[in-house]
Amino acid sequence: MKGSGYYDEKEGAFMAFEGLSEKLNNVFKRLKSHGRLTEADVKEAMREVRLALLEADVSYKVVKDFVAKVTEKAVGEEVLSSLTPAQQVIKIVNEELIALMGNDNARLALASKPPTVIMMCGLQGSGKTTHSAKLAKMLKSEGHRPMLAACDIYRPAAIQQLQVVGEKAGVKVFEMGQIDPVIIAKQAVRYAKDYGHDYVLLDTAGRLHIDTELMEELQNIKAATEPDEIMLVVDAMTGQDAVNVAKAFDDALGIDSVLMSKLDSDTRGGAALSVLAVTGKPIKFVGMGEKLDDFEKFHPSRMASRILGMGDVLTLIEHAEAVIDKGDAERLTRKLTEEGNFDMNDLLDQLKQIRKMGSLRSIVSMLPGGDKIPDDQLDDNQFNRLEALITSMTPEERAKPSIINPSRKRRIAAGSGNKVEDVNRLLKQFEQMQKVMKKLGGGIKGRKSKAMMRQAKRSLAGMDFNNVPGMKPPKLPKAPKK
Repeated sequence: MKGSGYYDEKEGAFMAFEGLSEKLNNVFKRLKSHGRLTEADVKEAMREVRLALLEADVSYKVVKDFVAKVTEKAVGEEVLSSLTPAQQVIKIVNEELIALMGNDNARLALASKPPTVIMMCGLQGSGKTTHSAKLAKMLKSEGHRPMLAACDIYRPAAIQQLQVVGEKAGVKVFEMGQIDPVIIAKQAVRYAKDYGHDYVLLDTAGRLHIDTELMEELQNIKAATEPDEIMLVVDAMTGQDAVNVAKAFDDALGIDSVLMSKLDSDTRGGAALSVLAVTGKPIKFVGMGEKLDDFEKFHPSRMASRILGMGDVLTLIEHAEAVIDKGDAERLTRKLTEEGNFDMNDLLDQLKQIRKMGSLRSIVSMLPGGDKIPDDQLDDNQFNRLEALITSMTPEERAKPSIINPSRKRRIAAGSGNKVEDVNRLLKQFEQMQKVMKKLGGGIKGRKSKAMMRQAKRSLAGMDFNNVPGMKPPKLPKAPKK
């Protein structure tokens, strides 16, 4: 059973915060088993929390302050005498984790007069060039006209790399070859003004280590372009070194924010919990994969939820909205409302849409309690088997599965490399889905909406929200009047 965190499809396992999440959940499980809590119980639990945070590579001073704040609030009489003291302690830990990472998502700078200049900096190997393109792509998806500027003239093929990722992101890349990077940066800003680009991302040079020459060049670029924001890209895999790098860059350059790359590969996650407390600079974005879309705004509350195994439904919804084809969704809605029909072609389309969102584990991890579902119940190969079964059917069979008789089942099983039992299972599951979809279609048209709402509320009421401190079943909208 895996802990909460980001999912790396290449490795096929949870990475960031895996160990921390598991250890914290074990501590809270023992607290819940006590029923009534004593001050000694809380202090013992906090000792374990302290050890778990240190093992996750969180800064010692940060851990010390964090545990002191939680303990002070948790041993209060109001908590210990409450009906659910363990839940109250978890709630306090959640609140302090959020405060530790900055409470709210910090927004990217926006100049009053475009273009907004974002100076991207960091050491070599931190993922600065790729993540500059990821940020540019996100800005473009939000309706902006970003531009990348190639100011790294030292690293071999750095300009070509930026051009490649810029093309993939669909973003203009400004380059002037290997001349003075200060001149390139100034000309890039001028070009953006002339051609209507509202964001300029300066991809500056990095080094294998922090040195005087690097900092002088960055200071010169800063003086020449007066950036609206200086964003440091740090590699989460380096643990506390990432925090030390952030502090060194801030002391020499004065950074405004942090972009944490490779969070999917950080088995400890401590850097993300230490950056703000040590440097005073917020993490604004995180990268957690190699693809340009493997990029998120950093929300402290959502990250705390993941760490505590409480899921991250908001990010799941945002991810679904980004990858699911709206045209296909509208077509299915029309089909349900106008024809009241749901066939195998629709099921195949839905499977493809779900696969765009990533692995089953990555999706389920964002649901409350999803980290408790064993891996053997989340087999991504099921998608392959279902697709093989459906694509082995004729167009007529997909449109009308009821005509599939024993001989057709044998043919479909043989054609897909499965057994007849698998075909029977799919048809039974499809029949159940079809009934739900027909009810949904009627509900959309308003015929049974009140009954459906009551049923949905009963279902939600039966869900286990106990693992989410202070969380209540979500409210559903009232059914439309007839």
